Amino acid sequence: MTKFFNKWTRKFHRWIAIPTVIIIPLAVISKFTADASEHLPPQIEQFQSILMLLLVISGSYLYLIPYITKWQRNRRKKAKQQVN
Repeated sequence: MTKFFNKWTRKFHRWIAIPTVIIIPLAVISKFTADASEHLPPQIEQFQSILMLLLVISGSYLYLIPYITKWQRNRRKKAKQQVN
């Protein structure tokens, strides 16, 4: 189950990164080059915030995967040693 979840989290993270990489430069460029009437709509800025939040959550999980598996491996190893 965890391998399945890890695989789909990676795919989700990659696919969410694509629109984020497109929207962020557009927002920055529009803020610095256009006047106040030509900014991006607030809905796009909210969408950008949601995408960033999803990237942070999935990226944090992907970052912690090696530490979680190491912790689980050590826990299983200790439980096995106590049984023997």
